[in-house]
Amino acid sequence: MSTLEIKNLQVSVETEEGSKQILRGVDLTIKSGETHAIMGPNGSGKSTLAYSLAGHPKYQITGGTVTLDGANVLEMSVDERAKAGLFLAMQYPVEVPGISVSNFLRTAVTAIRGEAPKVRTWVTEVKTAMADLSMDPAFSERNVNEGFSGGEKKRHEILQMELLKPKFAILDETDSGLDVDALRVVSEGVNRIKSNSDVGILLITHYTRILKYIKPDFVHVFAAGRIVEEGGAELAEKLEEKGYAEYVTA
Repeated sequence: MSTLEIKNLQVSVETEEGSKQILRGVDLTIKSGETHAIMGPNGSGKSTLAYSLAGHPKYQITGGTVTLDGANVLEMSVDERAKAGLFLAMQYPVEVPGISVSNFLRTAVTAIRGEAPKVRTWVTEVKTAMADLSMDPAFSERNVNEGFSGGEKKRHEILQMELLKPKFAILDETDSGLDVDALRVVSEGVNRIKSNSDVGILLITHYTRILKYIKPDFVHVFAAGRIVEEGGAELAEKLEEKGYAEYVTA
């Protein structure tokens, strides 16, 4: 059983007008096997939370703590956070020209596991994971995210998640830009990983449609850089009906 604990997290970014505070004291605890959905309007700080946890240098931690099984995450480099068990599926995955998907995945898995996987078992592992995500095997020889459609990029993110086997996965608007079929395949991939492991999931989204596939244990409403309401799946239904107006006004 692992625990990711966020206490009073405060984060700022530098703008042309000076330092701007984005997160204003976020408290959140995620345990192994739990799925937490964070919902909120644009500009509320949801993605800032995701990238701050992953260690993006743009975001300056000005207060609070983040621990994973008691270890101070904020003192870790980006690669140390990944090795500790944190994984981020990005809203806008970047292109990496000149690096094939197969080389990228094997290098990442070698770094996480501490040794290179045996070729025969690795090939089988990758092919099985790709087939489960309805991905053409030829996909592995393409450059990372170069010329990928939105759906291909998101499937590649979930492929990474399945192979890296993190303790906690942060899915930043994984449903963004997906059609109905791609959303179903990606969601099934997340559910399959959950059923085969005790990964804890932090799912960031605007909409409830992905929550029809990935059932959250807890729903948190984000507004103005903090969590302003918490509940179960019924809270997502309330947001679907009434939107975020009351939280923005408050």
